[in-house]
Amino acid sequence: MKLLYPTSLELDIDSLRGFAVELVPYDVTKPFADGVLDADIMVTWINTKANLADAAARLHRLQWIQALAAGPNDVLDAGFDTARVTITVGAGIHDDTVAEHTVGLLLDGARRFYEARDYQNQKTWPARLGGPYPRQDEFRTLRGARVVIWGFGGIAATLTRLLKAFGAEVRGIARTPGVRAGVEVLGEEALPRLLPETDALVMILPGSEATKDALNRERLALLPRHAWVVNVGRGISVDEEALADALDAGELGGAALDVFKTEPLPAESRLWTTPNLLISPHAAGGRPDGCTDLIAENLRSFLAGRPLKGVFRG
Repeated sequence: MKLLYPTSLELDIDSLRGFAVELVPYDVTKPFADGVLDADIMVTWINTKANLADAAARLHRLQWIQALAAGPNDVLDAGFDTARVTITVGAGIHDDTVAEHTVGLLLDGARRFYEARDYQNQKTWPARLGGPYPRQDEFRTLRGARVVIWGFGGIAATLTRLLKAFGAEVRGIARTPGVRAGVEVLGEEALPRLLPETDALVMILPGSEATKDALNRERLALLPRHAWVVNVGRGISVDEEALADALDAGELGGAALDVFKTEPLPAESRLWTTPNLLISPHAAGGRPDGCTDLIAENLRSFLAGRPLKGVFRG
């Protein structure tokens, strides 16, 4: 049995050598050599589209793909036969980094660090950035803020712990309601009730046709004028034009986007200059912490015929 691992990140290969598999490195930017086309397992991380398309077309013995990204979109778009190939994602290895980035964006929006930096460059300091304590109808602190997390998985559970440490009130939205990480998680039918009571809406939805423009013009209109929107899930889930319109019209307090429908964000996009909009270049994750342990755990299960962790169900 042969396992292909990417050279695009440092793996503790020695910890994988005890398994009954041949470990073969590959370049994620190049076509596959003829000698590895009989591979059974492939690990992916920031592979190019051409590389993944080549794998889908030529690795005919492939049984399992361990994607280290939080979602499988790149792999799915390459055209692998999902009836034959099991796809697992980077379950748990991005929770801390994405949660930390999200808190950073929320604090930036609440404490107006982005505005302070803009005025620092102008060598001036408007009184409104300091002065009296903010009004109740402003998002200026996480303490007591009503935060709704839409898409409640492992990242949301980690984020909840951090937000509660700041004193925020957290509720969740997901396809399956219940109580998770001590948080009441409701179904999407509760959005018309929750959104008008929201100070900050955090989007951590996966990318699929089912989540396309989930945050649309109608749902944006339900948010209070002071509310902030943060998206660290997938760009497809937010109607970017509707969001920009709301910000331009002053109908929304602000937004912070780490993901976009087109990446990298085109230079001609209006999002670059939309007021009260923070942008980061899909940087919330980028560090798959503990990825070697995840590969080893799933490899052990795969060889033993046991269920794998993080299987993509479609």
